[in-house]
Amino acid sequence: MRFIKEHIKSGNFKPLYLLYGSEDYLKKLYRDKLKTAILGDTDEMNYSYFEGKDVDVKNVAEIIQTLPFFSDRRLVIIENSGLFKSKNELSTTLSTMPETTIVVFVETEVDKRNKLYKLVRDRGSVSEMNGLDERNLKLFVASIMQQAGKKITESTITYLLDKTGSDMANIQNETHKIIDYAMNREVITLNDIDSVVTTQITGKIFQMIDAIGSKQQRKALFLYYDLLSVREKPMSILFLITRHFNILLQIKDLTARGHASKDIASKVGVPPFAVRKYTAQARNFTGARLKQALEFATTVEEQVKSGKLIDLIGVELLIVTFSK
Repeated sequence: MRFIKEHIKSGNFKPLYLLYGSEDYLKKLYRDKLKTAILGDTDEMNYSYFEGKDVDVKNVAEIIQTLPFFSDRRLVIIENSGLFKSKNELSTTLSTMPETTIVVFVETEVDKRNKLYKLVRDRGSVSEMNGLDERNLKLFVASIMQQAGKKITESTITYLLDKTGSDMANIQNETHKIIDYAMNREVITLNDIDSVVTTQITGKIFQMIDAIGSKQQRKALFLYYDLLSVREKPMSILFLITRHFNILLQIKDLTARGHASKDIASKVGVPPFAVRKYTAQARNFTGARLKQALEFATTVEEQVKSGKLIDLIGVELLIVTFSK
């Protein structure tokens, strides 16, 4: 991201850009910043946009080779194409495209062995955009609040992030809801957050596992029934509980082997800022207990699918068994 900022500031752009990773907010932000910096807000004649895995590579190639009309540059944005995980001939076109063309790719996943990836890496700029760490997420919230003339403490921001998760678009949306709710009041409170913020299901699962680990059976069951009341399906809840137990087991193992938090986040697939919370939660379980929970969850799933057990009761049995 630092390099993109420098290119935008200087006006000296690379011919190729790849923005990839799990954080959609950042990818969209820098995609749009590049578009504005390269073409301005009004030049649609020299702008082409392609999206999806059915992108016609030949059509894209023709446009890439086309010189701009009454402008210094032509911009092509290709999004969610899957081209960095499959064989294609686009790299040949990009190798011979005019200096007036700039191509920006926006993807979720890439294969770094892919020929197209290597070309963009060597001739352009590659930026991996995953979730921010806790410090920067807090700064993100604080900056939105400050722009709206609101004040919020760090502990209140932490409480907010526990409810929203790490998705920046969701954080932005929920923060604006709080600002609107507070109206003319300057200081944001926990009550404001509780009044308007929608707790993400992953946040409720986290709270549920916390309750299971600390043997608060009534609280764990309350959270389960609460999820059912908003029409979450028992098998979806079981999947998330299983995934969560699996994350805890992996973190417990990686921590014991001395891996750093950033490495753990990458290997396990959780936001960097959340590793500390998962690590603390994992201390409530032994490795053996987590394995038992995963085996129990697998058994519940098999019995539900075979018609031997009702899904609602199966998940309840899992919660009761490991919280007693």
